[in-house]
Amino acid sequence: MPANWMDHAIASFAPRAAARRVLARQAFETLTRGYDGASKGRRTDGWRAPGSSADTEIGVAGALLRDRMRDLVRNNPHAAKAVAVLVNNIVGSGIMPRAASGDDKLDRKVDALFERWTADCDADGQLDFYGLQTLICREMVEAGEVLVRRRLRRSSDGLPVPLQLQVLEADFLDATKSSNVGAGRIVQGIEFDPVGKRRAYWLHPEHPGDAHGALRGGLDSRPVPATEIAHVYEKQRTQARGVPWGAPVIRSLRDLDDYEVAELVRKKTEACVTAIVFGDDESQQGIAPTVVDADGNRVEQFEPGLIAYARGGKDIRFNQPSATGGYGEYKRASLHTISAGFRVPYELLTGDLSQVNYSSIRAGLVEFRRQIDAVQWQLFIPMFCAPVWRWFTEAAWAAGQIPTPDVPVEWSPPKFEAVDPQKDAMANLLSIRSGTMTLAEVIARQGRNPDAVLAEIAATNAKLDALGLVLDSDPRRVTKTGSAQTSDPASDPAADPENDPAQPDAAQHLSSDTQFYELTRHPLLRGVAQRSGLGRALTATSQSARPGLRSALQGILKVAEPVASALDIQDVGVVEQPVEDRSG
Repeated sequence: MPANWMDHAIASFAPRAAARRVLARQAFETLTRGYDGASKGRRTDGWRAPGSSADTEIGVAGALLRDRMRDLVRNNPHAAKAVAVLVNNIVGSGIMPRAASGDDKLDRKVDALFERWTADCDADGQLDFYGLQTLICREMVEAGEVLVRRRLRRSSDGLPVPLQLQVLEADFLDATKSSNVGAGRIVQGIEFDPVGKRRAYWLHPEHPGDAHGALRGGLDSRPVPATEIAHVYEKQRTQARGVPWGAPVIRSLRDLDDYEVAELVRKKTEACVTAIVFGDDESQQGIAPTVVDADGNRVEQFEPGLIAYARGGKDIRFNQPSATGGYGEYKRASLHTISAGFRVPYELLTGDLSQVNYSSIRAGLVEFRRQIDAVQWQLFIPMFCAPVWRWFTEAAWAAGQIPTPDVPVEWSPPKFEAVDPQKDAMANLLSIRSGTMTLAEVIARQGRNPDAVLAEIAATNAKLDALGLVLDSDPRRVTKTGSAQTSDPASDPAADPENDPAQPDAAQHLSSDTQFYELTRHPLLRGVAQRSGLGRALTATSQSARPGLRSALQGILKVAEPVASALDIQDVGVVEQPVEDRSG
């Protein structure tokens, strides 16, 4: 920056001070140019950016934002769909708990008790625990926050655990309560102690918007201990209360509604007017033009098929509705803005998949799922699920049903449906085989209890073994390519300690014949066996020579299967007919 006349005047008697003045002014100008967003001028006129706290801003606008968002969800399909998409992905079929104390007996007992309690946990008696999760998540997204109150019951009420949950809308919290209370303070109905910890919630006994409740004195709020309340909302700053998730696009949703209504009225008006007849009779000239129908009645409302007369009726011009140019582009751009404001992919908000392919939709869903994963583990589980589990174990312990009130828990959110299930399954398989993931982790990602799934698999395998059934999906018996496992005791009589090789019996012979027959039906051998007579050669082989030949064939398959798998070879000349009779 060049020196001005004052710098030169100062420099005439104090050059060092003038130099410092010029350098200081240059440094100041550099600071003011550091952020264009902080500059002031014509482009930023009218931009209000107050430095108020989050609680101050929410205290002024929170109730109105909540009311407008609810109105949009009731009447705007895109707002309703955005809320539904978020709820379906955050909660889905439910976030399931699993006791993880390390004591199998205690864990099974607690899990069974919780499963019975979930059916009766709703204070209204309508939803189970997972239905309450959906309702609470919906209120969190739509209204910005929701309260869950612990309701302890008597043991005579007949509940599995004497505890129920009451869901309260954010309106129950008295936002007019803001003051200092001793060394603490109350902020919009939430009371804090001197160290800033929540001490109580001031709640109305009835909904303030309920006329019947207001008549019964429902506007008088009373404090409820904070230990009895789970307050679920998204913290974007250090605020005490939440705001609707669609707050950034409330105006965009309203503007889109207004535009669609205006466009619809314009098209309906154009469709109603069929033709207009113009005239130029001097007797009908006037200052104010009028439009009349064929009977001379003034036209004040358009209706389908209308022919309007303007003066003497000397000319007729038929209406030609104009095309609605740009409507689709404007709506698509508006919906992109709305989807960004709600933080959901455009394709999920609108159901429009015409502009995506497999790679692009997968990339978009990966980022969305990462966001949902953060909401589940950093917001919903700590703010709602964890307090409810603590209330449950404390109530069960107080009722004498479990030996301790402190039972660790692991939560399993619902699984995300795969875009390509086969590729995801193969990725999971490779992760397990490489040791980077356990089988229990994969099962938990599916939204199920690993212990329950493994117990079910064991019970199913035991039943199959008892019935003598071998399924192609059983990796204990069948390889990936469909052949029998060489190390399977069920397929190798020699490995059975009850069989005496020195005294082969008829069952042992039958087992050998069956294995020869199954080998000839292997996908890599059955075509060759049918064309070359391998089946006949096997059946003609003596009993003493069959074990060696069987081992040779199994060795060939052991080498050929990896090659066939790498080359994606399913079979060799398959002919859908049985091979030679295996009797004899």
